[in-house]
Amino acid sequence: MELSIYNINGQAVGTTVTLDDTVFGINPNDHAIYLDVKQHLANKRQGTHKTKERSEVAFSTKKIVRQKGSGGARHGSIKANIYVGGGRVFGPKPHGYGFKLNKKIKQLARRSALSYKARESAITCLEAFTLEAPRTKEFITICQNLDIADKKVLMVLPTNNDTIYLSSRNLPRTKVVPVTELTTYDIINATSLVLVGDAVDTLNKQLARQFI
Repeated sequence: MELSIYNINGQAVGTTVTLDDTVFGINPNDHAIYLDVKQHLANKRQGTHKTKERSEVAFSTKKIVRQKGSGGARHGSIKANIYVGGGRVFGPKPHGYGFKLNKKIKQLARRSALSYKARESAITCLEAFTLEAPRTKEFITICQNLDIADKKVLMVLPTNNDTIYLSSRNLPRTKVVPVTELTTYDIINATSLVLVGDAVDTLNKQLARQFI
């Protein structure tokens, strides 16, 4: 598959780039996408929730009533869970939610997500550019020129560029990432994928090998 390359003014520069069919043209595997997105979201969970158990509640340990003769049930401490303010039984404890996912599955998921975008004609190839200083207004102008200003945009750069990143940081529907940090979740979550400069060649080299 070949796509035309555009400049920041929204004009075709007269050259094209080839999208490797083994990366952008496979039969998407929905289950692989599901597993990769599930792992991504699970890894973002802090897992710091915690409640106090019976041994951690700050109450007296004095026996409430005598063991026998009261006519009621036996009670040893006001820390019991049946009392207001008592410890919670089987409450949540801090733990991690992350889980292992094979590298082959993650790469298959990324190729599947990219293939979906290619099938939907949601990929735009943009020639390499830079901004002299962080300017959100200039970044918005570029999106307007590419006719993607009203979409949820994911811009993939070949390398880190703080100027472009800072220019887009205030836009809630726009995300800029280097190609090394591209995730399946980001691809699926965006409605328009913009590949800048050598990002296409990097993806072709990284994901073109057939693992599964």
